[in-house]
Amino acid sequence: MNKEHGSLSINSENIFPIIKKWLYSDHDIFFRELISNASDAVTKLKKLEVMGEVSLPDDNRFRIDVIVSPEDKTIKFIDNGIGMTEDEVKEYINQIAFSGAAAFLDQYKDKTNEEQIIGHFGLGFYSAFMVADKVTIDTLSWKDGAESVHWESEQGTEFEMSAGTKTTRGTEITLYLNEDSYEFSNEYRAKEVIEKYCSFMPVEIYFTNANAPVEEKTTEEATEEAKTEDIIDVDVDEAGKASESEEDEASEDGTETEEVAEDKGPKPINNTHPLWAKHPNDCTEEEYKEFYRHVFHDYKEPLFWIHLNMDYPFNLKGILYFPKLNTEYDQLEGTIKLYNNQVFIADNIKEVIPEFLMLLKGVIDCPDLPLNVSRSALQNDGFVKKISDYITKKVADKLSGMYKVDKENYEKYWDDISPFIKFGCLKDEKFREKMKEFIIFKNLEGKYISIPEYKEANQEKAKDNVYYVTDMQQQSQYINLFKEEGIDALILTHNIDQPFITQLEQQDEKTHFVRIDADFTDTFKEEVKEGEEADTLKTKTDTLTELFRKVLNKEKLEVKVEKLKNANVSSMITLSEESRRMQDMMKMYNMYGMDPGMFGNSETLVLNANNTLVNYIFEHKDSENVPMICEQLYDLALLSHKPLEAEAMTKFISRSNQIMSLLTE
Repeated sequence: MNKEHGSLSINSENIFPIIKKWLYSDHDIFFRELISNASDAVTKLKKLEVMGEVSLPDDNRFRIDVIVSPEDKTIKFIDNGIGMTEDEVKEYINQIAFSGAAAFLDQYKDKTNEEQIIGHFGLGFYSAFMVADKVTIDTLSWKDGAESVHWESEQGTEFEMSAGTKTTRGTEITLYLNEDSYEFSNEYRAKEVIEKYCSFMPVEIYFTNANAPVEEKTTEEATEEAKTEDIIDVDVDEAGKASESEEDEASEDGTETEEVAEDKGPKPINNTHPLWAKHPNDCTEEEYKEFYRHVFHDYKEPLFWIHLNMDYPFNLKGILYFPKLNTEYDQLEGTIKLYNNQVFIADNIKEVIPEFLMLLKGVIDCPDLPLNVSRSALQNDGFVKKISDYITKKVADKLSGMYKVDKENYEKYWDDISPFIKFGCLKDEKFREKMKEFIIFKNLEGKYISIPEYKEANQEKAKDNVYYVTDMQQQSQYINLFKEEGIDALILTHNIDQPFITQLEQQDEKTHFVRIDADFTDTFKEEVKEGEEADTLKTKTDTLTELFRKVLNKEKLEVKVEKLKNANVSSMITLSEESRRMQDMMKMYNMYGMDPGMFGNSETLVLNANNTLVNYIFEHKDSENVPMICEQLYDLALLSHKPLEAEAMTKFISRSNQIMSLLTE
């Protein structure tokens, strides 16, 4: 061919500075783009072989080689795939054609200080110019009679193309790194990035450090072979479109390669057959656990997992793990890794993965995802929504199926998975509809029951109320009272429980959740007869209300004197459910800096008319020690309701010592 010199055909003279600065949010992504293109080139050649278009030697080994040279500050990407002809280089390399170029330039050319944007235009090969001052391509097409081509460009604005010297099929790309990107020629840094993006690439990847000591290098033959066996393919529109038959072919080839590689020594740094690509029946429990440890570096065993395996109406495979949750809901963070044909795309893409599923850990591979050509973002369309709905359905089916056929394990895992399930119900209506019959709660006896089961067992004394506990230690006095009267309560100690029970109440107007310290029902009280007994109780209430308000300096304190069945209980605090929820909400969100107390305080001090100490106060209200006893009774009641403030606790301890001293006199 004749030597050719020219300018790259692009829509704006300023496009390359923008590509170099704005194409991708992470500059290390060029590893993924160039290796993915090499993988695509191999996949296309496999397809041609299946179609009978090309006949390859039986010992042909498909591979990708990455060779770094820390001394020369270069990286080579070599494949033995389909290769390119002179015309294909002109079409794919010399012409940068993409939709929306003008709009892209107008929007981003003047933005130099804002956060980088993810690429949207399929410029995978050109990601090389983000890190390299100079890029060369040496390629030879698979076609009979094809001539090799050499292409090079400095700064990405001018190119030279001439006859090459490559004698074997494939493509070799060499990046001469710029000063800011020397780190990527470091062996450990390069391996780190390749592991991040290419751990499960369907074509074997071999890594070589050209400057490593001789004993650490691959054999000279292997290195020479690596230099002559690769390709790049920048036809991004066909990226990742291998059929299942191709995947089977890759599988067979991969098995053969593993055996040969083991014989010769060098081994690929990626796993071409990830666990999610296998049929669930072919996977063992230990394989699932080992895969979890390897991918997520989490050595706590997952509770269980769901293997997704769907071929119609779209192709989707993956594994979702339910990890053991040891922290509160607002501190949880899982990781769902999204792949496209075994190429890592991103973590936790919300368009594909429902928000509540992001509490889990897992991998999802969906070749049918409508990715833009740069593989870096998703089009938010109806198809993506169908994928999201499918994933939600499979998770709900797994959980409901476990409840029906393996309830023992379902209950065993419940404390760990309940925050996830409740979050899912709050965030996803379809998930809530599928799971509403399988929501269970732990009761005071430590057994797991549903709301209908609770109502049936407590109908006589609880009516439509569902009583619950948020702090087993703090509310122990109330719990004992409930147990004495044979009334059960549910244990709801997680942060997510409050919004969840609010949702349950909205779904069923006959269900009303009440914390056990909200009020005393008639169940705990003795019956008070009309007449003298009722009048006496009213007199005590009026007298003690005035006394406690004066002693405590709380003019609005609500005081009730009740005849409680348990005479050992002297005083308790109750706070209406509605008022407490409002105050909790305000504390959580601190909305607009408003004081939670501005909504009113329905806190009530309940004094037991059957208690000796309460009667002593009433009968000796003018005694010098009564104010001290009143304060002590109030603090005791408050302690069974919530922790005391620091100053109040100091006074409580001092007062307790004073009272004990009086007892010894």
